[in-house]
Amino acid sequence: QVQLVESGGGLVQAGGSMRLSCAASGRIFTDSVMGWFRQAPGREREFVAAIGWSGGVKYYADSVKGRFTISRDNAKNTVDLQMNRLKPEDTAVYYCAAARGAAVTTRKYDYWGQGTQVTVSS
Repeated sequence: QVQLVESGGGLVQAGGSMRLSCAASGRIFTDSVMGWFRQAPGREREFVAAIGWSGGVKYYADSVKGRFTISRDNAKNTVDLQMNRLKPEDTAVYYCAAARGAAVTTRKYDYWGQGTQVTVSS
């Protein structure tokens, strides 16, 4: 059974940093684009960042470009999201997702984690 489990959320002050991690069950990971999405209260879920299967191609939403960095470790089946210079508008539930055999620009993901809350105080 496919599982994606996020960790690392919590409360941080504006301007601070936080690192999210997602652990994926085995076979889906190495041929999947991995992405991070977020959903704030009352808003639709939005794309944050994605990384290709080799880790060489990365894609970011304009709102996080230059502040967030996505990375993956295929040996450990993990994908991380390093978030710097956090803003109150980054407050949301953050979800890890996997898209098998897709391009890094895909918005169609096959598997989702349960989400982790990130709260940025002003």
